[in-house]
Order: sequence, then C-alpha cells, then structure tokens
Amino acid sequence: MKATKIADRVFWIGANISTNDLFEGIWPIPDGVTINSYVVKGDKIAIIDLVRDWADATSYMLDELKSIGIEFKDIDYFILNHLEPDHTGNLRALYELSGKAEIITSKKGKPLVKAYYGLSDKVRAVSSGDTLDLGQGKVLTFYDIPNVHWPETMATFDSSTGTLFPCDAFGSFGALKGSIFDDENSEENHEFYEKESLRYYSNIVGPFSNFVLKAINALGPLDIKIIAPSHGLVWRGDPGKIVERYKVYANYMNDYAEPKITVIFGSMYGNTQRMLRSVLKGIASEGVNVEIYKVPEADKSYILASAWESAGLIFGMPTYEYQMYPPMQDLISLLAQKHVWHKKVFRFGSFGWSGGAQKHFDQMTEKLKWDFLEPLEFQGGPTDEDLDKGFEMGKEFAHEIKKIPKKL
Repeated sequence: MKATKIADRVFWIGANISTNDLFEGIWPIPDGVTINSYVVKGDKIAIIDLVRDWADATSYMLDELKSIGIEFKDIDYFILNHLEPDHTGNLRALYELSGKAEIITSKKGKPLVKAYYGLSDKVRAVSSGDTLDLGQGKVLTFYDIPNVHWPETMATFDSSTGTLFPCDAFGSFGALKGSIFDDENSEENHEFYEKESLRYYSNIVGPFSNFVLKAINALGPLDIKIIAPSHGLVWRGDPGKIVERYKVYANYMNDYAEPKITVIFGSMYGNTQRMLRSVLKGIASEGVNVEIYKVPEADKSYILASAWESAGLIFGMPTYEYQMYPPMQDLISLLAQKHVWHKKVFRFGSFGWSGGAQKHFDQMTEKLKWDFLEPLEFQGGPTDEDLDKGFEMGKEFAHEIKKIPKKL
C-alpha cells in the first residue's frame, strides 16, 4: 500500500476496512468504513490521528509510511484529535516503536491517554489557538470542538495548505470505492456516501447536534480548502458541501426535517399489518416520500437514519401485556437517547383483551417534542370502518407533511 498525497507534504496513511464487525459494537457496516490517518511533514513529522489494529489497519499504515520514506523512529508527534479507540487503538505500540515522539492532545484528552493506554510521559495538552511549528512553513493550529462527539475532541488546521483535520466531524460510513477524494468519485458514488454520511451522523453524532453547529461557527473564519476527516472521503473539490450537509443534519434536531415519512411497524398476528396497508394507501394518495421498516427484523441503524431526516414518523404496533410491543419499546428508547426531536407522529395498533400500548407510548415520548395525530386503536382485527379511517388518517398525516419545506 502507498500513501496518498493530500496536499503539499500532507499524506493519507489510513485503512479501508471491510469486516463483519459492528462499528462501536452496535452499528452494521456492510459496505465497510475508512479509518483515516494523516502525516504532515516539515523539518519534523507529525501523524494526525491513528488507527486501531483492525482488519490489518496497522500493517497498512506501516506500508504507507515506508512508501514516503518514513519509519516510526522518524516521527516527532502523535496528534490525537479524539481519543476514541478507533483513532488511537495502536497508540501504545506506535509510541514505543517511535521512542521519541510526543503525544499532543486537548486538555480533556490528556487524562484519557493515561486511562486508555497508561501513558503520561511526553504528553502535551493544548488549547484553542495553540500552535505547533514543524518547520518549513508547516505550522499546525489546534481548535477545541468539544462534544463532536466526545468532550475532548479538537481539530487541527494546516494553514499552509488550508487543510482541516476534524476527526469524526464531517465523517461517513462506507469504504472507499477507488479514490479517497470527493472530486474523483462518480455521482453514483456520491449518492452512496450521502446515505452513509446521514447514517453515520444519526448513529454517532446526532445527539450532539448543537455542538456540531457551534463547531461549524468556530471553524468558519478559517480559510479551509480541504477537509480531511477520520472516516470517509477527503473533501478538496467542494469542502463546503459536507459542511453544509452536516449543518442541515444538525438542524434536523431543532426543527422539522425533510417532507418525508418513516413508517415503523411490528405485528404479532397480522392485525396491525392489515391496518398498515390502509394507512400506506392514504399516504400514497398524497404522493409523499415514505420508507417502511418492520421491527424487529430491520436494523435500528437504518431506521434511525431514516427517522432523523423525516419530518413524519408513523408507528404501527400492537399492545403486548398492557404495554408496547417490546421491539418497538427498544426502538423508542433509542430514538429518545439519540434526540430524534421535532416530529409529527401518528400511532395505530391492535389490542386483545385490553389496551395499554398508547399509555406506555405517551410516557416514553413525552419529552421528545413530538406533535401527535390522534391515535387509532382497534380490538382484534380491524373492521372495514377501521380500515377506512386508517386510510383517511394516513392521507391527513401525509397532507401535513407535504407542507414542510425541503432543507437539503
């Protein structure tokens, strides 16, 4: 493997990961993910963010360093923008191999270096505005961007090339499809990365959206020509595109999102699913974009991504032992944890000897800033009258969603 030149004396030395492992032990990555690490060369050499020893990532890094004539004994600094182990997992081994390198991180990052890797010697904490002069015009400046998505996160900026290294900010799931650069990927590839950036954002960054907006404002005055995140594409053709996309994603938490409906349903014996058909016919009559997921079969990662960008959520679920259908209860808990706020919501479902799902649903969603349409519940199987009402309520709900303007 060879290093990829990003800009003058700036190189990518990352890894393209294909694995059946779950990202963070939770999220599926069937199309892989990149872990991006970078080298900046002056008189001294800095590596910005590392990799974990995952799917031979460290071996790739070693080969890529050798391709540009660097051995670990040559490295002067490890710059850790973010201490999560996917970006620092091989730190201890590389630190010992280097022999002389100093670790640079934020003030909140310094105790995590010790907590994760037992290292306290040659660890320097920096603050916003602090600089590191590598020589030959390579001066790196550090900026705190806390809670994007851990409290210790910072960004590193190379003013000589306008390259911003923001770690998890502006990242994406999805392994490389040839080139790492945005301007060397096809429109079809960009559609793929757009979906994967939304899924990455909603799964990883979403609850911290207000901090994302603060970070964008803080970094705004910089003359950014290249954005080199720690996952996903390097943006050099149109770096503003991923910034704008993240800004829109972040604002989904504070207002109604796109004029789209995500329908999530679960059915024990088919009665709730029979009503689903009528509700969907009502939605279709208004021509609104809709995505449909069945629990527990559908993975929560994809449901969360769709729900994040949808202004409307519809839940179809039966009552189960006086409460919500358990797989739906698990999903609602995740939506609450991830701050899926400001949605228009409609719920329908069957019950047997008694109800209870709606009361439980109300309790779990009372702090989510959702606007509710009157629920539709029915005992046993839906009657023709129930089905007609389901059609009308689906149509009414979709009509309201159509009024919401597109943001992206």
